[in-house]
Formats: sequence, structure tokens, C-alpha cells
Amino acid sequence: MQYFKKILHFAYPYSKYAYLNIFFNLIYAVFSALSFLALIPMLDVLFNTTEYVDTPPKYVGISDAKNFIKNYVNYHVSQVVLENPVKALFITISIILSLFFIKNISNYLALYYITFLRNGVLKDLRDNIYENLINQPINYYSNRKKGDILSRLSSDVTEIQNSFLSILELLIRDPLTIIFTILIMFSISIELTIFVITFIPISGLIISWIGKVLKKISLKVQNEQGKFLTIIDETLSGLTIIKIFKAEKIFISKFKKSTSFFFKYSNRLVNRQNLASPLSEFLGIIVIGGLLWYGGKMVLIDETLNATTFISFMALAYNILTPAKSISKSFYNIKRGDAAADRVLKILDLKKSFEFTGKDDSVIFKKDIVFKNINFSYSNLPVIKNFSLKINKGESVAFVGESGSGKSTIINLLAKFFKLQNGDILIDNKSIKELSSNSIRSIISIVTQESILFNDTVKNNLLLGNENVSDEKLIDACKIAYINEVIEGLPDKYQTIVGERGNNLSGGQKQRLTIARALLKNAPVLIFDEATSSLDTKSEKKIQDSLVKLMRKKTSITIAHRISTVKKVDKIVVMKNGEINGVGSHESLIKSNKHYKILFESQGI
Repeated sequence: MQYFKKILHFAYPYSKYAYLNIFFNLIYAVFSALSFLALIPMLDVLFNTTEYVDTPPKYVGISDAKNFIKNYVNYHVSQVVLENPVKALFITISIILSLFFIKNISNYLALYYITFLRNGVLKDLRDNIYENLINQPINYYSNRKKGDILSRLSSDVTEIQNSFLSILELLIRDPLTIIFTILIMFSISIELTIFVITFIPISGLIISWIGKVLKKISLKVQNEQGKFLTIIDETLSGLTIIKIFKAEKIFISKFKKSTSFFFKYSNRLVNRQNLASPLSEFLGIIVIGGLLWYGGKMVLIDETLNATTFISFMALAYNILTPAKSISKSFYNIKRGDAAADRVLKILDLKKSFEFTGKDDSVIFKKDIVFKNINFSYSNLPVIKNFSLKINKGESVAFVGESGSGKSTIINLLAKFFKLQNGDILIDNKSIKELSSNSIRSIISIVTQESILFNDTVKNNLLLGNENVSDEKLIDACKIAYINEVIEGLPDKYQTIVGERGNNLSGGQKQRLTIARALLKNAPVLIFDEATSSLDTKSEKKIQDSLVKLMRKKTSITIAHRISTVKKVDKIVVMKNGEINGVGSHESLIKSNKHYKILFESQGI
């Protein structure tokens, strides 16, 4: 239960529901015991063994309270029995039914209020996990499987929810029911009650022994579920590649291997958990059997206990079995939930991303962006070496070079997607280490090579983070990106759903839509990472002409493989093996930079 102590603080906003649950569980426990105690006068009437009392008893003090209550009940029952035995039986049955009604309505109300607490904890857990995940740097996900993250966000949180309910039952309703029942049993027979309560610790030790490995098995089940969810995600994302390379059998084999392990671990987990109920019931029946022998001897031989009282005592003893079984089940659920909580807390305990460590929000960008002696590595593999560059406001700059030369990494460092390892980046003489990521990203708009769209309307995809933009500006941006005519031809125009990852649109249409989205942000720095790579030649030329005009008013950084798309920029930075190989205009680099000339000529331009 160590992990649940950390989970408990999520219940604080819903504490009123917890108090109401405890209140009605208390009522349930009291009336659960009283409902069986009321069987004694009913049985006495039924078997005509009522102890007749002629005069009302007098209360003489707490020490004689037990006899007073007994004589008080017997006096009133005696009066009714003498008058009409059938009426007495009807009254006692009515009392029992009333007690059981109050008991069950209290149980319902306890469950009613705990529902709000359980679902509230579930909601807040997921909200916090999602918020913590989305605030992690991009490189956090490089070595993590999406399926495992999805498993933690869904099934693990649900497991905690179910276990959380079990804990409340374990701590409140069932123990109280057992306590009140035992107190009443003590009032009937101390000897028989001592015989019963010796069973409880013995049962607890046995159940604890069986449940030791539950957490370990449960952790294996949840990890394996994360694995096959990852396989499903990879299959759906790369179905075209899987089919074209005829890799269906490979993925089917991987999936079946994962589900086989899941099958194996789940069987072990559920079978061990299923042992809780029959084991606790069998242990309970052993106690009942012992009670029948020991109590029967007191009734038949010793005559120290009458038969009707013994029957009611047996009913009370059996009343302990149900909550005892529930406690054993709760114990197993807690062990499973402990494993789930362990996995969830590893996300909740993640330190706040370095992206948000900067506190200065005063970025406006008036002067320049300066890269000073940047060195950066991925897993000890150098990617950027001794990179220094100055980009003035209003300047258009392009990075060219082979794949893997570090072009995109420079942009990721500027946007604070990755943490600086060596060197610094200054915006108007302010280090980005001191600037908040939100302030840096507020001055940057980016179009990536991959057209990232969400399963929403065209309009909502365009207004991402810019909800207050007017329809007029929206349409103007779409016209610049040559996507307005396409949108007007869609079934619901700007309200058309683009589908998951924008799959209802062609590759070129998706790319033009992302360009329009970037333009709508109206940020002073525009970044194009192969922004026109998915377009046909005609569309690319049109958009390039529009972007050239637009970039005259902005500071633009373009990552390009095709040099033809960046010939007109102010400054071209040639990258080679993570280092700057040359800087200048297209004309000057053709004359002075051998590597650039080879790149240019290799593209057949």
C-alpha cells in the first residue's frame, strides 16, 4: 500500500463524498448487526420460548444495561404474545424487515457517494498524467513505447480506481461490520465469540501468504499489455510499409508472442485472485462447523444457552464471513493496484521539464538571434560541433546539407525542444536558458516536413493556439497557401473533419494547410523544415513566390534539401557533419564553397 499513500492526495477535493460514504457505512455496519440480533425475539415467538416478564424493568445503571435491554424487549414481546401470538410474530418480522431495509439503503447511499470520489480520482489522475506527459521534452519519448504510455494512462489508472474502492471497503465498511457484529456476539456469549475471533488472524495470515506474488505478476501483465498496444500502434501507423514488404507474418508473430505472455501472466494472476473467495469461505465454514459442535454442546448438554439465541448467534457469525471475504478480495485488488500505482507514479513523479525552467517571459525579438559555440550530442554521438551564427531580424536564412548534418537539431535547440549541453543561444542578448519556453515559442511559427493535423475540423486545425483570429485573416492565410479553393470545395468547407492525421486530404493539401496555420500565428520568426516537400512543382512554385513576399516582413529560417527553393534567401548556411562548412549567398557559395557546389550540381539544377 506504499504507493496508495501518494495517490490518496487526489481524493482531497472529493473529501465530502468520502465523509458521506463513511457515515452511511457506519449506519450499514450497525444495522447489519442489529438485523440479525432481532432474530432472537422472532424465533422465541415462533417456537413459543419467549421469556415472559410481567412488570416493566427498571434501569439501575450501565453495569446492568444488558439485562435491562433483554428484559425490556421480553416484557413488550410478552404483552403482545399474551394478547395475540400472530400479531407478535408480525411485529417482530416487520422490525427485522425495517432493519434490513435501513441496512441496504445505507449500503446503496455509501456506494452512491463513493462513485463520485472514485470517478473524480480517476479523472484527476488522468488529467495530471496527461499534463505531465505533454510537458515533457520531445527527447523523453525517443526511447519509450507509445503503447506502454497508453496502457498507463488507461488500464493502469482504471486498476487504481478499482483498488481505491477496495481500500475504502477494507478500511471502513467491512471492518466496522465485523466489529459491531462481534460486540453483539460478545453480549450473547463470550466463550463462543472468543472461539470465532481466533479465526480472523489465522485467515489473514493465510491470505497474506497467498497474495505475496500478486504485485509481481500484475506488473508483468501490465507491462505486457503495454507491449502489444505498442505493436498495434506501430501496425496501424505503418500498415502500408508492412504490406509492401510482405511483413504481415512477422508482425502477427510478434503480436501473438506478446498476447501469449499476456495470456500466461493473466491466468496466473486471476487464478490466484480467484482463490481468495473459496479459501475465505472454506475457512469460514470450518469455524461454523466448530461453532455447531461447541455451541450445540452448550445447548444440549451444558444447557447454558437456549436454542433460539444460539441460532441467532450462528447468523451473526455467518454475517462476519461476507465482509471477511470482501477484505480478502480487497487485499488481492490492492496488490494488483499497487503495481499499477507504481507505473503511474513514475510518470507523475517526473520532474518538470527543463523547457519551463526559464522564468523570463519578456521575449519580443527586436534585434537578433545568436548561436554561440553550440555542441550537442545524441547518446554520446556528436551531432552539432562548434556552431556559431548570427541571424538578424528580418533576415532570411537557409540551412542546406546532407541528411544527418544537424540542420533540424539547430532548430530544435532554438525552440527549446532539446536542452543545451554546451554553448548558448541568445535572443536580443538574453540566454534562452533564462527565457521560458512559452515566451520563445510565442515568437516562432514552424512548418514541419511531416504534415501534422488532428482529427478535427479544417478551421480548428488552422486556429490551433490562435482561436481569436478573424475569419477574414483565416481566409487570407489560406489564399497565400493556395488551399482556400480546396477548402471551399469540401462538403462542409471549413467545418469539414480532416480525419485522423488529416487522412481525408491529399499529402499536398495537408502541407498547404499546415503552411496556412503557420502564417496565421503571425510570429516574427518563421521556420520551414522542408515545408514544400510534399507539393507538386506547380504548387511549390506558387507557394514559394508567396512565401518570398511574406518573408520580407519576417525573420525566416528554412531547412532545405533542394537548393532551388532557397536560392533567393539572404544567407545560406552550408552544414557538413554537424559543422558550418560555409556561409553566404547562393552566388558567392557557388564560387567559393566546393561542398555547396557539389550539392547544387548533384541535384541537376
